[in-house]
Amino acid sequence: MKPSRLTLSLALAASLATSFAHAADAPATAKPMLGSFGVDLTSQDTRVKPGDDFNRYVNGHWLDTYQLKDYETSYGSFNALRDRSEEQVHAIIEELQQRKDLTAGSEAQKVRDYYASYMDRAARDAAGIKPLQPVLDRIAKIKSKDALITAFGNTDLDGTNAPVGFGVSLDRKDPDHYLVGLAVGGLGLPDRDYYLNQEARFVGIRTQYVEHIAKMLAFAGAKDAKPRAEAILALETGLAKPMWERAQMRNRDKTYNVVTFAELQKQYPGFDWAALVKAQGMPALDRVNVVTPSSVQPVLDVIAKTPLPVWRDYLTFHAVRNNAPLLSKEIDDAAFAFNGTVLSGQKAQKEDWKRGVTLVGGMDGLGDALGKLYVERHFSPEAKAAMQQLVENLRKALRANIEKIDWMSDATKAEAYRKLASFRPKVGYPDKWRDYSSVTIKPGDLMANVMEMRRYGRNDEVRRIGTRTDRDEWGMTPQTVNAYYNSTFNEIVFPAGILQAPFFDLNADPAVNYGGIGAVIGHEMGHGFDDQGSKSDFAGIQRNWWTDADRTGFEAKTKALGSQYDAFCPIEKTCVNGALTMGENIGDLGGISMAYTAYQLSLGGKPAPVVDGLTGDQRFFLSWGQIWKGKYRDEALVNLIKTNPHSPSEFRANGPLRNFDPWYKAFDVKAGDKMYIAPEQRVRIW
Repeated sequence: MKPSRLTLSLALAASLATSFAHAADAPATAKPMLGSFGVDLTSQDTRVKPGDDFNRYVNGHWLDTYQLKDYETSYGSFNALRDRSEEQVHAIIEELQQRKDLTAGSEAQKVRDYYASYMDRAARDAAGIKPLQPVLDRIAKIKSKDALITAFGNTDLDGTNAPVGFGVSLDRKDPDHYLVGLAVGGLGLPDRDYYLNQEARFVGIRTQYVEHIAKMLAFAGAKDAKPRAEAILALETGLAKPMWERAQMRNRDKTYNVVTFAELQKQYPGFDWAALVKAQGMPALDRVNVVTPSSVQPVLDVIAKTPLPVWRDYLTFHAVRNNAPLLSKEIDDAAFAFNGTVLSGQKAQKEDWKRGVTLVGGMDGLGDALGKLYVERHFSPEAKAAMQQLVENLRKALRANIEKIDWMSDATKAEAYRKLASFRPKVGYPDKWRDYSSVTIKPGDLMANVMEMRRYGRNDEVRRIGTRTDRDEWGMTPQTVNAYYNSTFNEIVFPAGILQAPFFDLNADPAVNYGGIGAVIGHEMGHGFDDQGSKSDFAGIQRNWWTDADRTGFEAKTKALGSQYDAFCPIEKTCVNGALTMGENIGDLGGISMAYTAYQLSLGGKPAPVVDGLTGDQRFFLSWGQIWKGKYRDEALVNLIKTNPHSPSEFRANGPLRNFDPWYKAFDVKAGDKMYIAPEQRVRIW
């Protein structure tokens, strides 16, 4: 791609607006979607000083007045866009439902019939547990450890869990090839902490988990379910103890441990690894990455000492629980009572149409088939080109920021420039779509269709072993409201779904678009230079391209940033884990810095206009605060803090700003304000 000019002119902003008019399927108007310039000022609580709690200053009235719907565990700007995308996809599916002229075997027919099979609630209620009976029968026939290993290998098809398993991923030290990894798992609760934490909250969850296990076993006809459920909890607790904490799992240096298959067998004897490989449908393996070496043998010990009847109950429980959304309402609701209500605070399930759209339209479904139709209707080639142009200007802004860094040597900067220049942006939709020609979708048979998609997923994974990687593939569908950075391919990916207000609005003020989608672009670029992404070079190869002194200086800054986030405690005894969220926090801090630089460059040295009494910088930061608007149920917030590498939304809004000098100036933030940090303690990384 030919590099763009350093500055993003107002003319380019206008061309972006014109392009996105096509994406929105509506004629351009002078009025932005939110407010008079692109920010919903009615969400504000102006009684709060910006320097005390900027999130509440921007979103406080909304936070106080928005009532979570019964099915919502959280809600915010991302969720609002996801609702819009979901409705757009639903409209497409509904149109297909009405058509009688679809060719048998076409993608449209497959989408239509898969969705219809899910929506036939009467048939599911009438069938009860019967669609799952073949899986339950296979589990009941497990009479030996060899048969148990075979069952472990079929968890992806049966919808069960397993304590060990192989998976295919990109080789972080050889991006042109795939690498099979060995991981441990098998937990039914969100994280090891849910088994080991002795706080009342988690003790209560474990008590309710036993009741939940017993209910699921009862649906499969189990007698004396309570003691059998307690045995399953004890089994999973044994699996949880040796597992690595999530923050430790982020360390790429510690999770790359490649051995030959012969060495694997020698290091961990007493388990038939070859049988597990065969059960997973894989060819014989030469090399394996043992992701968490110290946890493997303790998990194997649990496997060896646990009686087969307990393993049969374990597999039966997870088969019923994990497949419950595909079965009768009675089973579905019973599973939801724990999975949804206890773990996440939901009071009701989502409507069936929403769940059907998720099943059919996700990466595990026919996501690309729907993605084609979504792009045709909601995203134009012109919009894609315009977004690519914006990405190029954020690239230039990051280079300008790196040039100003005073703690990095010229040698390391040269490598950073090379990596930045090698970033590959993917915008809107893939150039090559997934091929679903091998998939057969049967009208009126939901479980058969789910099993067909599971087989498709397995075959798609296994076929990669021994082949060269495909750099044109996407890890998200076009209708997804999200974005990602893939360090092994050194690529940044922005699906069409996120390119809407409040992140981007064709008629919004440029400052708003920079504070929104500009910061998102910068965030994803920042992942290439966060504490883990920075361990891969311009070609995606995991290696150290830093001088020792520069790396030491960088780690001192990340440690200081982590300490700031460790102090954020939205719930008593439940604080953000600065180590777990480090990569995302660096991405947020770098993202707002890059977007701000790009915005300033776009002004071409001229002052920004004052709009509604607000300066350009103020509008930029209001937009930033607006995209992180979010509200959580307590149960969901605890779950997020324990398991998610992203900080809760209020800290994504406030955390980076405390370290960013232009925000202090824009809102006259001074010592004594609650968010104030002394200049010498502010962390500036990218």
